[in-house]
Amino acid sequence: MSDGAFDEVTSLQARLDELRSEHRDLDEAIARLAASPQEDELLLRRMKKRKLALKDRIAVIERLIEPDELA
Repeated sequence: MSDGAFDEVTSLQARLDELRSEHRDLDEAIARLAASPQEDELLLRRMKKRKLALKDRIAVIERLIEPDELA
């Protein structure tokens, strides 16, 4: 693996770690908000939408780092 490719994978891995952390934090925030007696439905929907977007971005980066190879 060339230095450029290694740097790209390392950069993608760092971004993937950031996105996973944000996804986890958002999941916890959604759970707290949903459990609160004064639940903000609009905020909850926005947070869930953001969480789904993060999940999609995580999946894309995972495929870039380790693409499925056909035998």
